[in-house]
Amino acid sequence: MTSASSAQTSPAAPTSPRDLRRTVAASVIGTIAEYYDFFIYGTASALAFNEIFFPETDPLVGTLAAFATYAVGFFARPLGGLVWGHVGDRIGRKRALVFTLLLTGLGTFAVGIMPTYEQIGIWAAVILVIVRLIQGFGVGGEQGGAVLLTAEAAPPHRRGLWASLVQLGSPVAYLIPTALFAVLMSSLDHDAFISWGWRIPFLLSLIVVGVGLYIRSRVPESTSFEAVKEEADEQKAPLKELVTSKRREVLGGMFSKFVEAAVFPFYTVFLVAYADNNGYNSQLVLDAVIIAILCEIVAIPLLGRLTDTVGRKPVFLVAAVLNLVLVVPAFLAVQSENLLVITMLLICGLALGHAGTYAPQASFFPELFPARSRYSGVSVVWQFGAMLASGPFTVVATALLIAGGGSFVWSALYVAVLIVISIVALQFLPETAPARRGGTEYAHWGSGSPLPTSSSIDHTDTHPAVSQESTR
Repeated sequence: MTSASSAQTSPAAPTSPRDLRRTVAASVIGTIAEYYDFFIYGTASALAFNEIFFPETDPLVGTLAAFATYAVGFFARPLGGLVWGHVGDRIGRKRALVFTLLLTGLGTFAVGIMPTYEQIGIWAAVILVIVRLIQGFGVGGEQGGAVLLTAEAAPPHRRGLWASLVQLGSPVAYLIPTALFAVLMSSLDHDAFISWGWRIPFLLSLIVVGVGLYIRSRVPESTSFEAVKEEADEQKAPLKELVTSKRREVLGGMFSKFVEAAVFPFYTVFLVAYADNNGYNSQLVLDAVIIAILCEIVAIPLLGRLTDTVGRKPVFLVAAVLNLVLVVPAFLAVQSENLLVITMLLICGLALGHAGTYAPQASFFPELFPARSRYSGVSVVWQFGAMLASGPFTVVATALLIAGGGSFVWSALYVAVLIVISIVALQFLPETAPARRGGTEYAHWGSGSPLPTSSSIDHTDTHPAVSQESTR
């Protein structure tokens, strides 16, 4: 076993504290850029795009058309995940992330300078769809690569903490466009907002891209990637390896992603729509969401650190069960129209439930795959899981709400099914935290760390893929 490990890689120098901080900063900036695009476009679609790009249609149809262009970008992400995952595994994590940041950020900026329907007619909508496809393609490799770069730079016993910091990009990015649009809509009249005010948040993305590129240009390449790149030509293609020897990890990771991908739009978007369409006070829900998001920013690194001691799976699993328990009470809290009740529910749902599934992913998913195919594995799990659970979520949940005559029963059942799928999938995945595995990695980490040994493999790790990993 020792000789096999030594033959496969030579020990790589650990990342210095300074480089680790730079890597985390670069990854967080990239994640903010990704989710800034995600949230800013969704907000603008609801507030302005029906008038700007689809003015000849009924307002409701125009809004649906605007959301459809949003979905186009979302469903382009898996293709981006496949392509950029391959690039990251064969050429380098850093290079792939520079390109994905450029595509994502410049695509967002491009929306801010686009001509409108009034200027070029239906071509405005066509260009918007093309830009969204480019953005989605770039975003497909961004999130997985960002957490991977940080996870590979972090010391094993603190990997859960350091990698979870990348996940702060999502809640931070949610608050930024929410605040920007709130300021613009309160300071501008409707005509000014529709004429030019909506462009400002998109144009500001150029600042995020500039800062992100500057930081990423100063980040060293992953030591794990450097340790295995010399053997890349002798090894099978990353995607081929995933299909042949990592099917359990790919499918289990993808399905375990469902709970996190579904509950965030459930708490932050759908409950607001439910309140608005059923005559409840939606502003109370929005206020409670903002408070809960602020609490989640604090909770994510704490939960990430917890995974380093108790393991990735226990934190992930307990949070998933909590989300399942909260589904029906969430609707009842909205019906109460009591700010305290709604806020406490959403703090439990977002700062504990969502954060408890989101924080572990940043270390759990990278640890499932060997270094030579890790970028591809994380990207496939992340983007396909999100596409299936989050992509159609608001449309399906809203359709079920309409079909139920305003009753939340069918929508609640839909959310519950997605969560149960994740709970079941977690049962088929191994514990990957080195502290819970006697100090060894589940998969070949690629930086001189020891391979799994028979004495450290628990009863959940007897899948043939593990045996192959141990004897390569």
